[in-house]
Amino acid sequence: MCGIIGYIGKKDALKVVLNGLKRLEYRGYDSAGVAFFDNFKKIRTFKSAGKIAVLEKSIFKHNPHSSVLAIGHTRWATHGAPTKINAHPHLDCRGEIAIAHNGIIENYESLREALGREGHIFRSSTDTEVVAHLIERSFTMGARTFEDAMREALRHVKGSYAIVALSSRFPSRIVAAKNGSPILLGLGENEYIIASDASAITEYTKKVVYINDREILTISGGNYRIFDMSNRTLSRKISNIDWSVEESQKGGFSHFMLKEIHEAPKVIENALRGRVSVKSGKVKLSELDAIKNRLKQIQRVVITACGTSYFAALVGKYLMETFTGLSVEVVNASEFRYRPPVLNSSTAVIAISQSGETADTLEALREAKKMRAVTIAIVNVVGSTIAREVDAVIYNYAGPEIAVASTKAFISQLVILVLAALYLRDSVVGIIPKPDIDPLKIMRELLSLPSKAKKTLEQSDEIQKIAAKFSRFDNFLFLGRKFNWPTALEGALKLKEISYIHAEGYPAGEMKHGPIALINPKFPSIVIALKDSVYEKMISNIEETRARKGPIIAVASEEDNEIFKYSKDVMFIPKVSEELSPILAVLPLQLFAYYVAVLRGTDVDQPRNLAKSVTVE
Repeated sequence: MCGIIGYIGKKDALKVVLNGLKRLEYRGYDSAGVAFFDNFKKIRTFKSAGKIAVLEKSIFKHNPHSSVLAIGHTRWATHGAPTKINAHPHLDCRGEIAIAHNGIIENYESLREALGREGHIFRSSTDTEVVAHLIERSFTMGARTFEDAMREALRHVKGSYAIVALSSRFPSRIVAAKNGSPILLGLGENEYIIASDASAITEYTKKVVYINDREILTISGGNYRIFDMSNRTLSRKISNIDWSVEESQKGGFSHFMLKEIHEAPKVIENALRGRVSVKSGKVKLSELDAIKNRLKQIQRVVITACGTSYFAALVGKYLMETFTGLSVEVVNASEFRYRPPVLNSSTAVIAISQSGETADTLEALREAKKMRAVTIAIVNVVGSTIAREVDAVIYNYAGPEIAVASTKAFISQLVILVLAALYLRDSVVGIIPKPDIDPLKIMRELLSLPSKAKKTLEQSDEIQKIAAKFSRFDNFLFLGRKFNWPTALEGALKLKEISYIHAEGYPAGEMKHGPIALINPKFPSIVIALKDSVYEKMISNIEETRARKGPIIAVASEEDNEIFKYSKDVMFIPKVSEELSPILAVLPLQLFAYYVAVLRGTDVDQPRNLAKSVTVE
């Protein structure tokens, strides 16, 4: 989603901002721009559609004056096409105020009409531009400070926003505001960096301050102040970012996505570290200990998420029902508020989000809190908004995920859902009978997963050959059952996200209820057929497909030599219990999608129209 950065300090602000924008490229964008002060303390802007390299070339062609203060933005189009004129920052009528904004101003049309009647002239099609004109209006109505003008402007705004702003009336000051969209402040040596994402900050500092909703930040004279809409100064603790710039670099791989797929063994280790005790036979999730008494009273679980995280949630449903006997419902976060499930204090709501900023998931969580549900988050970004608003948070510790298409975060989510299911099995008391499983056996197998993931990834050359064979096909069907039905959904999503191939995931038992009509020699099916409780059923699905001359690619258990009767193209994974099999089964699907996309020449790390962190509804 859109990226924001602002800088004030002794370095060349324009270079710092451009560097920060490059760090934010992975979020997905279609245009970019910067604003800063010239020698005469007047605001100058440079904007362009397309990549940041185009913007950078345009800027340095004019060799602008070095500034100690600047703001920048990468835009993912919502209101108005991805053009230079719609790129941020936006100016007011007089060119005295510059605004960069993430989020959506929901009442922008009525504000635009009202401001137009007062004589304000709009140049873009964006919702953002109204904020610049509202601040301008605040000054004409008597606001004496930049902070007062911002606060008065925001009283009229409905919607989500992260805003950074400059004013030529106050040329040594940056003012920022937040509601719904993320923004944080990095504290460097005699410098401050405002950003929507920690990746733009870590090169300069690990110390950050998080800004909460309906709060305003001002930086001036080597100091900063955070205050609310009533102008009350707020205190805020300083947090530390726990990953480095090096972790967010490619490390010799062709793409971030390939690097992140190959990080799966380490990701599994990190998710398990300190959380599994074979000696005691129990899972340790100290993050949940503070709410353990509340968890003892729960009678059902609702998991909410979007996209890839939603498919992890579907696996989580199977795990929790299998391990605990609790009733578990999975709800798309984008639908949660519009058909809210029945919730109360005996319900635990688990929100899953890689970024911890997903707008739909955050709003679902807030709805759950209103209904007094116990709220738990599984997120990867420490200090993110979702992490700060729940009763308890379990961190993935997967490190930064740069590629837009999520891979390693999905793996870590699955591992944590296994741990959470085992933890709930021990924690929940009452009349719910516990299913007959062996937790110690599952924990031992969890600890073996890093080496098994490594073994799976060692087949990448063979998977690449299969991808080359099928890279020119334009339609795929992904089939799975039980624990691996969601794996099929995720495999299809990865392929469509990065290669732009039409792909559909389906529970295999539903194939004959419609999708079988699509099968022909040009419509391959990728079938997850592991040696588990539904193996024979999956073989039947393969036979149904072969009878209609549909090509088959199988994901199979490595000891299964019979699978070659049904398919010449097989991607193997080591033997693993079916409860844990999605953690390994998804790896060949991720690699297959990656190699197909590379062969088709798409932008693997930044696929078109997509954003890493979806911070608008």
